Amino acid sequence: MSPPARRITLKDLARELGVSTATISNAFNRPDQLSPGLRERILAEAKRLGYRGPDAKARSLRTGRSRIIAVVLAESLTYSLNDAVSSEFLSGVAEVLDSQGHTLLLLSARQVNCQLVDSASMADGFIVYGLMPSAELFDSLPLHAALVAVDFNVAGHPSIHVDNEPSCFEIADHALTAAPRKRPGIVNLRLTAEPCNGRIDPQYTLLSAELTITRSRLAGFHAALEKHDFDLERIPMWNVEENTFEVCAPVIKEILDLPDAERPDLLLCMSDRIALTALTLAEQRGLRIPDDLCLIGFDGIAEGQYRAPRLTTVRQESSEKGRLAARMILGLEPSHSRLLTTEMILGETCP
Repeated sequence: MSPPARRITLKDLARELGVSTATISNAFNRPDQLSPGLRERILAEAKRLGYRGPDAKARSLRTGRSRIIAVVLAESLTYSLNDAVSSEFLSGVAEVLDSQGHTLLLLSARQVNCQLVDSASMADGFIVYGLMPSAELFDSLPLHAALVAVDFNVAGHPSIHVDNEPSCFEIADHALTAAPRKRPGIVNLRLTAEPCNGRIDPQYTLLSAELTITRSRLAGFHAALEKHDFDLERIPMWNVEENTFEVCAPVIKEILDLPDAERPDLLLCMSDRIALTALTLAEQRGLRIPDDLCLIGFDGIAEGQYRAPRLTTVRQESSEKGRLAARMILGLEPSHSRLLTTEMILGETCP
């Protein structure tokens, strides 16, 4: 019985090609450090000789680093991958990690805590995205790991936000100025401490601005309404628990099926998904957009700009937010909090 063939090593491949071991390592882990031609030659020869790349376990033991960055998502993995905003964010993160030879590990804060802890122990750093279900989650992460928070704050760590309040003031002010309305209404996203998928009555508690970005968006809407002399206590508000058509639809139906004298003629929506759901259901009821109902959204997702009428919205650069978070966690950007600007896009739903 012949002995098993010896596994080819990084040094063997380097000697075969006449290059340094660092060059071989860069071909697998830091492709931006090599010319495309050299990298292709190395990978082709590695494949021919049966070399599969540097041993990740050995490297981790040697350096104390795994080259794994974990993104901890507030929502389930299924929701986060299907949602246009979070998937755009993740694409930006992956772009930077790919270019630097790091691996992306996706975790959901909705996992059983012990599963999250086991997975998290492998990562060199953490990007935490969205409103977390509990502060206890942070106690389960490695004590001294690098961490960047996105769309919320974690004490002692840098955060990345967009200018939610001023951008919501700007777009609501535009809507109220361009075509004066008598019955504005606000459709919020995950704004209540208690579960609420419908009209927000006085018994519901609103989450604080420290816990959710939608409170900042509400502050912007309220400032614009006050500028136009509306009594905030008389402005009806609804809440949506999840940013999907299926969850939004019952709330929007409740709004659109109100008697004509009570139905809002302007809906200030905290996401494009909410606004697009309202647009679809309003068209099904024969309502004219923007004559009978004016709509604004927030996010600037592609779907809202490809259909007719085009959505008036606030565009946030979610992919750039992801790229910035990844660069910060890798030490390629200064580790301090950032506030990114947005852009108002005027469509036909509120010209």
